[in-house]
Amino acid sequence: MPSPHPLQPPEEAPPFSYVEGRAEVRSDRLRRPHLLYFYPKDDTPGCTREACAFRDAWTEFEAAGLKVVGVSPDTEASHEKFRRKHQLPFPLIADAGAALARAFGVYGEKKFMGRSHEGVHRVSFLISPEGRILKTYPKVKPDEHARQVLEDLSTPTD
Repeated sequence: MPSPHPLQPPEEAPPFSYVEGRAEVRSDRLRRPHLLYFYPKDDTPGCTREACAFRDAWTEFEAAGLKVVGVSPDTEASHEKFRRKHQLPFPLIADAGAALARAFGVYGEKKFMGRSHEGVHRVSFLISPEGRILKTYPKVKPDEHARQVLEDLSTPTD
């Protein structure tokens, strides 16, 4: 089984799109920076904690001008149920077959309880409005990730 190899700055992000309201947002027409966060499965403990942390800090992300978008291999129906149940204010991309996860290099071997299987790794990407990866977060901790991203946004770069 292949190991994941997440894309790194300043690589170009693979194309992606999502629906917000009734409009389709495409990665070749971004108007502001995006945090694309990949997660394994809707409504599991770690994934729920991570999503709710983004929800709870939503006004800070909005004030910072950063759009948060979640991605998992779950279906649109599963995403809608997850969004409603936890009142998530951001879109979720249904990545059936994990094509987007593979393109970003976050699909590969995982180990759980001594067994290996393939799946989506919890990795996030900060993407510029021009579609370049600004930062890769390879080892995300669900409870800390939203704060980490906000801290990075408030830290001046050289």
